[in-house]
Amino acid sequence: MGKQVTLSAFLNDNTPNHIEDKGGYLKLFLSISEATKWVNAEVNRAGLTDYVLGAVGKENVQGEDQQKLDLLANDIFIHAFQSYPEFCGVGSEEMDDFVSKGFNENGDYVVLMDPLDGSSNIDVNVSIGTIFSIYKRVSPKGSPCKLEDFLQPGNQQVVSGYVLYGTSTMLVYTDGQGVNGFTLDPQTGDFYLSHPDIKAPDAGKIYSINEGNMHSLSPIYQTYIQYCQSKENDMGKPYSARYIGSLVADFHRNLLKGGIYIYPETASAPQGKLRLLYEGNPLAWIAEQAGGLATNGSDRIMDIVPTELHQRAPLVIGSKNMVEKVKQLRENVPV
Repeated sequence: MGKQVTLSAFLNDNTPNHIEDKGGYLKLFLSISEATKWVNAEVNRAGLTDYVLGAVGKENVQGEDQQKLDLLANDIFIHAFQSYPEFCGVGSEEMDDFVSKGFNENGDYVVLMDPLDGSSNIDVNVSIGTIFSIYKRVSPKGSPCKLEDFLQPGNQQVVSGYVLYGTSTMLVYTDGQGVNGFTLDPQTGDFYLSHPDIKAPDAGKIYSINEGNMHSLSPIYQTYIQYCQSKENDMGKPYSARYIGSLVADFHRNLLKGGIYIYPETASAPQGKLRLLYEGNPLAWIAEQAGGLATNGSDRIMDIVPTELHQRAPLVIGSKNMVEKVKQLRENVPV
């Protein structure tokens, strides 16, 4: 085995040309990796401490039950970001509004995050994750960041990534130069390059969707699921249904093995349930940089101009040919 490359060494050698402040860029990742290690330690202790497992007894702005570790992870990441002057504010799925207090008014970047994706799985020891997205602010420096800094389309992202807390802890990111994955070595406390230049297969045999909603889906998605389950698809045999219920885990598996993840609009949720800024955009950029696609069923996710912080959007994401098939059905199947 050759010399292992740490995250910091890789970043130092692969800073994008358009980044003027290389040191500041490295610090963005330092803040994320530090917070990730802290959250990872708490995740690994779940079941041993009463402040980690279980719900707190109230809902977040999304109308979802907040878990104790949701709030703990949110606080950990905010504290980490506040420690670095490169950031001027943060928006989180767990907060009603963005936060600028405690941040540097001259900071160049804002971060949007889902601090703990799939948190309902915490109590049963199923893989969960963190999703993050970094933008360069558009408001003038020297004053607190503004809502406009966060309401940017995904095509303006500077960095996007996710962390998977599973059998190993992985950090996967893109800055427009492809997708690379790093695995945390618990003995050294460093992230090492383990999945260089990730490329998603153009097609796969896995489809991921909550089939419990089958009867409330539009004919387009019902038709697609039937296609996946038939012997008349491109593989000549049924696909495999795989649905963990943790977006990061489902997305990660499909990214590496080939597959499609679908969280569409339904009768009760006409805009879908996933958040455009915290989940859709960051994963969409990773998918595209790996050779896949991400749409809301018809339009490119990253071209959607957000109008609110907690905006929802349907998500069809994964291997290129599989996402294209859904788009094709939308053109030919009556709504």
